[in-house]
Amino acid sequence: MAERIDYDVKPTPIGPTAREELDTLLETLHQRGVLRLANDMVGANDRILKVLVDGLSKDGSLNAIQNLSILGMALSRIEPAQFYKVVFAFQSAFGAVSGYKPDGKHDEAPGVTGAYKMLHDDDLWAALMPIIEGLKTFAGELDKEAEKPITAFSGKRTEQ
Repeated sequence: MAERIDYDVKPTPIGPTAREELDTLLETLHQRGVLRLANDMVGANDRILKVLVDGLSKDGSLNAIQNLSILGMALSRIEPAQFYKVVFAFQSAFGAVSGYKPDGKHDEAPGVTGAYKMLHDDDLWAALMPIIEGLKTFAGELDKEAEKPITAFSGKRTEQ
């Protein structure tokens, strides 16, 4: 009786192999100058690091970093829906301000009687009250002390 032959059929290649893909990637990085840039950066990393450290150790840079982190903290406390509403309200307001064309009847100051009539304009008060409440809240917050006083990284100075 004949012996059985073990033969595994190799699958037909349907695309480049991993080695071919890697070679293509390496060649593309070389052609685009990315490899040269990476080699130059690795070769000069101590000089680049010195420039970065010198630039970041200045008071202005430290203030900018601290201010950006505070801005990030403040933005993280605002709900996205509320932020969306406020941002697009500002966009609409800026559009209304930039597109305003005087209609002729409001060219002069309203005078005493005009100001008195404005005091009884419900639409005007409905529009002004959120702004007034916002200003009161803003002024109240300016009187508060900072939650965490910011100190400089170098230890040379502290915020007052």
